Amino acid sequence: MLPAEHRMRTAGDFSNTVRSGARIGRRNVVVYAHFRTDEVPTRFGFIVSKKVGNAVTRNLVKRRLRALSADLVKEHPLGMGIVMRALPASSTASWDELGSDVHSAFKKIEKLHQEHHTQEGVDHVR
Repeated sequence: MLPAEHRMRTAGDFSNTVRSGARIGRRNVVVYAHFRTDEVPTRFGFIVSKKVGNAVTRNLVKRRLRALSADLVKEHPLGMGIVMRALPASSTASWDELGSDVHSAFKKIEKLHQEHHTQEGVDHVR
């Protein structure tokens, strides 16, 4: 279960992350990541539209994404805002396929984050 302090709640948090964050798309999910400079807990938000399926299917997809996020928050406890948007293909995806897409997107996010920090360090040296 994803702890309450690691959940996005306000529309402002969602829109800030989606508009100003990096976007990584995979077959079943699109992940938006916003890197923060302050030491706030990493927060996750989920967007699962009616295009994904009926209420039962949407809730199943949300539960799966929350479970995957609970594992990821242990690796990244501070400084990120993450929004996961489920695509219609996620309704028929297996647990392994969804997990593979999320982990693949997070590897790309980590790479972008490291590049961002490296560029900041170079700018400060000048």
